[in-house]
Amino acid sequence: MARLAVDPAFVVGPLDRRLFGSFVEHMGRSVYTGIYEPDHPAADEDGFRTDVLDLVRELGVTAVRYPGGNFVSNYNWEDGVGPKDQRPRRLDLAWRAIESNQVGTDEFVDWAGKAGVEPIWAVNLGTRGITEAVELLQYTNLPAGTELSDRRVANGHEKPHDIRIWCLGNELDGPWQIGHKTAEEYARLAEETANAMRRVDPDLELVVCGSSNASMPTFGEWERVVLERTYDLVDHISLHAYYEPAGDDRASFLAAAEGMDRFIGSVVATADHVKALKRSDKELTLSFDEWNVWYQDRFPGELGLKIREATGLIEDVYDVDDAVVVGSLLITLLRHADRVKIACQAQLVNVIAPILTEPGGRAWRQTIFHPFALTARHAGNRVLRTEVAGPQVDTQAFGTVSALWTTATANDETGEVVVFAVNRSETETIGLEVPLHSFGELELTEHLALYDDDRAAVNTADDPDRVVPRELDGTTVTHGICTATLPPASWHMIRLSPGGTR
Repeated sequence: MARLAVDPAFVVGPLDRRLFGSFVEHMGRSVYTGIYEPDHPAADEDGFRTDVLDLVRELGVTAVRYPGGNFVSNYNWEDGVGPKDQRPRRLDLAWRAIESNQVGTDEFVDWAGKAGVEPIWAVNLGTRGITEAVELLQYTNLPAGTELSDRRVANGHEKPHDIRIWCLGNELDGPWQIGHKTAEEYARLAEETANAMRRVDPDLELVVCGSSNASMPTFGEWERVVLERTYDLVDHISLHAYYEPAGDDRASFLAAAEGMDRFIGSVVATADHVKALKRSDKELTLSFDEWNVWYQDRFPGELGLKIREATGLIEDVYDVDDAVVVGSLLITLLRHADRVKIACQAQLVNVIAPILTEPGGRAWRQTIFHPFALTARHAGNRVLRTEVAGPQVDTQAFGTVSALWTTATANDETGEVVVFAVNRSETETIGLEVPLHSFGELELTEHLALYDDDRAAVNTADDPDRVVPRELDGTTVTHGICTATLPPASWHMIRLSPGGTR
């Protein structure tokens, strides 16, 4: 039996809805035959797939980072604006694919409006620099009356796009990145780019590049060097991380949230160290703008790709365990809602994605779609601290950890409390008690769980609902205590409401 302590007085922080962001890169079929396919039966007047748009809205995505990713570090934004029949076909060096440029700045802003998401824009600081970043900003955000904003108007968009969040490059600590830089080189360029962009608009939100992952040899030192130059000019520092099983070590995979949790803690500590050095009152926050499960051992690497038209790339098919891990990573982001203000699951469609499509055909939800959609839909506006006393599991990667990984949210308008939990044990069913007395009278609204006796089960175009959340029987609230039984390797959402309103 495990006991979860939660109280409305103990708050992590307010939930920024941009935590439920995603990512669209010009990579594989993310754009072409993903969000955009003019010849598809479900395409709208602008060529966007309406079946995909429907799924994006259902997923609950709030913000989408674009256009990359590695792609952005050799991208000329000017290639993707103006008449489509005049746009050049280019070789993208990141993924060694021919880029048609039929989707660019204006098209993506239009798609974001249809999807109801906020665009997060990345600028090329790999092969380009200050001038190009500032010119793109002027194109997107200035009202008519300058050469660049008038170019946007001539391209059919009179009103400014008013993009508020800008990423200063992508993964420039990585030797795989076109335009890879040392920490000192990047810090100087990011500092001057941020300064110039703020001359155009002082109120932008700027994201400076942190480490590509926590195993980088420069991790920690990269953050320190970059932030010492940019701390006063930026709002967020980025984190990227992908998770997959190491061989047959499923126990460590199910506990992957421990790695994300420690990664966030280290970056926060480094940012606060720089804050202290600068005697600053400003608190820097985090943008975890790439995260997901990705089976990188199946990917041949960029140089293993032949030059080709945009075709399928890293279209991982996700099983039950993958969905449970994604649910636990979402819990981790919520547990750090005081410092993580933006997060982008990478990517949205086809490329390691919750949504898969067939060219000219169907679109469907992967297993990982469901914990994301339910968390985005039901998480309240305040994240509460939780403490668990109960069983533990042994892992090779993280040592002994709690078998339960939890968070909870409260909705100040409805009074609803939602508990999110993952049973990370592969073998043990865990009974759970949650005392609710400090919340007043609460009743069970629903308990949805994602698990399956066949943990390798997946969703396909022919069987798109093979793995879906199910109502879990036996959960009750009696005398102010919620009790539930959590099967092994399972993700859970327990909603509790005043009066039990469904």
